[in-house]
Amino acid sequence: MNPKLRDVAEHAGVSVRTVSNVVNQFRYVAPATRERVQASIDALGYRPNMAARTLRRGRTGLVALVIPEIDSPYYAELAARTVRVAEARGLTVLIDQTGGDAERETQLLHGRRGQLVDGVLFSPWGVAPAELASRTDTVPLVLLGEHDGTAGVDHVVIDNVAAAREATEHLLARGRRRIAAVGVQPGSLNATARQRLAGYRSALAGAGLPADPDLEVPVRRLHRADGHEAMLRLLDSPRPPDAVFCFTDELALGALRAAADRGVAVPGSVALVGFDDVEDGRFSVPALTTVSPDKDRIAELALDLLTSGSTSPRSVIAPHRLVVRETG
Repeated sequence: MNPKLRDVAEHAGVSVRTVSNVVNQFRYVAPATRERVQASIDALGYRPNMAARTLRRGRTGLVALVIPEIDSPYYAELAARTVRVAEARGLTVLIDQTGGDAERETQLLHGRRGQLVDGVLFSPWGVAPAELASRTDTVPLVLLGEHDGTAGVDHVVIDNVAAAREATEHLLARGRRRIAAVGVQPGSLNATARQRLAGYRSALAGAGLPADPDLEVPVRRLHRADGHEAMLRLLDSPRPPDAVFCFTDELALGALRAAADRGVAVPGSVALVGFDDVEDGRFSVPALTTVSPDKDRIAELALDLLTSGSTSPRSVIAPHRLVVRETG
């Protein structure tokens, strides 16, 4: 049977109010009294009633992280960093996966978990801008990643246009002129692919090179298999590229395998750059050149926005950098 506050109070020889002050970390308790109460708590094995504390405080200490794919290396790494940052702030993270399903994302957006958590960090793939604009749930929400129609919602992003431009300019500086872009998603509501395509095109235009539709390769998903398939199409085409910019590292790792399957040297015959700086890319052979979003800073900024209590929606840009390794 779990001891009560009164049991601890009798054991320590203090009032129930004093025990409550110690349990709730009230500042103005004499150090000697605090030590005596804590000793009684330890001796009796007292555990606070978390449900009751939640009702009194009006908060749970729980934060939801809603992501499309738990098994995606990028989202797995971002989730791990979010958990670490949250723990340092006394918060617990509940992780949910949507698979990019619009109906599931809509349910979560409109408060399916609202009664359980103090806030939601949300990376949507499938919801339309109108759904974001029509949200009535009052639980604090911070969007992660790029999405159209985010006015009125706190938002943490990286500058995808600038990052993609830097990646493409890096390939141009290496003397590559026939540069493909793998990861185009014309039917997606997520703006990430559109922004990365815009950055790629901007770099080509800056070098006086026209955009070539044959080098802008659409994919169904952003997985290794999709990158592998796209790279095979490019390498088997009449005029294969001399460089490839992939919109995710998963695509790039699939493309790297396709080059090996065709006996094409990387970076000798075709240079390769990815995006996300996932751990697998550091151990591929050759190691993957990539755009590295600062995932730690993304987690910090998102939790800052979530817990700030501000009523004015903000959009915050997290830093990124190009990490040059062996593929390009």
